[in-house]
Amino acid sequence: MKIVVAGLGIIGGSMAKALSKYTDHHICGVNRSPQPLRAALACGAVDEIGSTDSLADADVLILGIYPEAAVQFVRENAGKIRKGCIVADTSGIKSSIFPALEALAKENGFVFVSCHPMAGKEKNGFEVSDADLFCGASCILLPGSAPQKAVDTFAGLMRQIGFGKIVYSTPEEHDRMIAFTSQLPHAVACAYVMSPCCPKHGGFSAGSYRDVSRVANINAELWSELFISNRTSLLAEMDLFIEHITQIRDAVDKGSRQELAGLLHKGKLIKEELGE
Repeated sequence: MKIVVAGLGIIGGSMAKALSKYTDHHICGVNRSPQPLRAALACGAVDEIGSTDSLADADVLILGIYPEAAVQFVRENAGKIRKGCIVADTSGIKSSIFPALEALAKENGFVFVSCHPMAGKEKNGFEVSDADLFCGASCILLPGSAPQKAVDTFAGLMRQIGFGKIVYSTPEEHDRMIAFTSQLPHAVACAYVMSPCCPKHGGFSAGSYRDVSRVANINAELWSELFISNRTSLLAEMDLFIEHITQIRDAVDKGSRQELAGLLHKGKLIKEELGE
């Protein structure tokens, strides 16, 4: 197949590298700035540097672009996309963009299959992309009204590049779960490192500091878009977190060791029962 990867940041770049490493498909790169394209061609991540005109004979189009920009890209180039082409975004939120992309697919004769690779790094850009980024990771697929054959084709492609698990979901379920598993931890990490103790942590910190603070190294522009686009689900998770941290805080304030131990033990049991 001819696969066009539009947007060669860490996800798009890693997709291109993985497709080049693990499949025999022809990979074409499209990017707003030329430097990642030159780097991708030089390292063999893409077979050619393309343009939006390359969409005319693409079998698959993967959008490694911010959510709102992905919708804009497809809207502006819908007439160039080959009929029957599988178009997949890789956005971290779905409900705010899924209806528009599905409507554009129906209007223009291509197939929309949304995906969210559950993999990444603290840093961004093509220079940190990795052909093995997705090895063993989970890939969330949102088929919507796409034909089963197209869904199976794209799922097979994701397995080829290393994904260990394919999870099928809906935009609503995806955004509700991602608010808990991804967005809330990023918000907590950023709030955590705002302590005046943070710059002085050296020599006083080990695994706990590292684990909690790791994702504070955040792409602020992207994550602010993700947070606000998913505000309803994220605010619900934030409110629950505030409720639970307040319970722990109040038990500490009262000096109630029994109450505090009960709360901490409850958390421990939940984690143990999950077995992960």
